[in-house]
Amino acid sequence: MERYLANNPDLARYAVAHSSPVSEVGRRVMEQTAALFPDVSQMQVDPIQGAFLAWLVRLVGARRVLEIGTFTGLSSLFMAAALPEGGEIVCCDISEEYTALARQAWREEGVADRVTLLLGPALDTLTDLAGPFDMAFLDADKPNYPLYLEMLKQLVRPGGVIVADNTLWSGRVIDPEDHTDATEGIRRLNEMVSTSADFEAVMLPFADGVTVILRS
Repeated sequence: MERYLANNPDLARYAVAHSSPVSEVGRRVMEQTAALFPDVSQMQVDPIQGAFLAWLVRLVGARRVLEIGTFTGLSSLFMAAALPEGGEIVCCDISEEYTALARQAWREEGVADRVTLLLGPALDTLTDLAGPFDMAFLDADKPNYPLYLEMLKQLVRPGGVIVADNTLWSGRVIDPEDHTDATEGIRRLNEMVSTSADFEAVMLPFADGVTVILRS
């Protein structure tokens, strides 16, 4: 939670308390992720991000959503619950271990019939995937962010929305000494969305940076 307003955790808690709440199943996912995978639990989206994603699904009127990077399922849980009757979310991940928790959550929330999970390297999965999608959420391996964006440009319909997570990367994107593959991948995506005529983008400085991209 401190990632929202690092210098004012009380205000951060206030923001979460006055946003749409996490379901009981979602809370269990958060608790189980922290208990089972403490070293990587920070990969899970924050509650306010989940509420934001669900809001976007409804705002866009999305019936078909693509998620790249599912982890233990919290973000997909929010989005699946926001889909209309007959809607679908296609989730791409590489880990059977992490997504086992997601599968359980989808069943408990009663949205498993809306979710298609594709296991394997996402770059391969996306090559064989047919669009169009109304919305996509990107939260996967950072070095490949530019490649994912190019593929999403083909998969997301014009007028659709792409949401990219971690685009501020804990401030590392403005660290001149940081030239790691992950940081450079995020920098390249940020440059692409801000300069390409194919996109209109707004980078929101909450969580770890959330960029909302309109596919022109």
